[in-house]
Amino acid sequence: MRRLIKNVGIVLGVMAVFLAPSAFAFDFSSWDGLLKKYVAPKTINGVRLQAVDYKKLGKDPSYTKLIKDLEKTSLSDLKSREEKLTFWINVYNIMAAKMVLDHYPVESIKDAGSLFTAVWKKKVGVVAGKTRTLNEIEHEILRKMGEPRIHVAIVCASVSCPDLRGEAYTVENLESQLNDQMKLFLANSKKGLRVDVKKGRVYVSSIFKWFKEDFESKGGVRKYLAPYAPESAMGTLKNDKVSVYYLDYDWDLNEL
Repeated sequence: MRRLIKNVGIVLGVMAVFLAPSAFAFDFSSWDGLLKKYVAPKTINGVRLQAVDYKKLGKDPSYTKLIKDLEKTSLSDLKSREEKLTFWINVYNIMAAKMVLDHYPVESIKDAGSLFTAVWKKKVGVVAGKTRTLNEIEHEILRKMGEPRIHVAIVCASVSCPDLRGEAYTVENLESQLNDQMKLFLANSKKGLRVDVKKGRVYVSSIFKWFKEDFESKGGVRKYLAPYAPESAMGTLKNDKVSVYYLDYDWDLNEL
């Protein structure tokens, strides 16, 4: 009887291993906690957004530990596309905040750059034993995964950027989080999408101009954005006779 119970226990243990969610390479719960503490609504230059309290963020011991933990983490457990997307989206946002904090105070993240090296190409931190730049994370890693919604998830610490989400991205909720981010961004007429009925124009973020090619395989910017747009704008986006214009981009810091 004891042997039977023991064997049953072994079988159940093995089943638990196979049925459990896949192990994730990094625990972003500390980042989730920091976002909940230091991200809040604010209006800057007439734009409503989720702003960051950089002063308090940089002094929080959890932030310091997070940066150190990212330095020594391993990427070997990142197996699925969702795991990779989740990891690097979170890392980009953390590193963008780090770039600001490493050069704080600044009026814009661009101030962290120089005449010879744009901020995006400057070394920002070590992730998994390698020194990274924001350019590498965005263009060499994330964009190559073929997911256009990354452009509303990664935040370059600026007013016209999509809002920094008040929670970390997770593998389990990634799809719904990305959909929600796109809807929230397009619902913001100051930086996401605005329709001018009188002039017969639709204005969208310059992001959709800079990364137009990322939407081509999905039918183009208009077609891709339409399902996420407010109902009042869906028809306008689908109307090819309506001209598309791009909103000015405000690079001022998204500081609380």
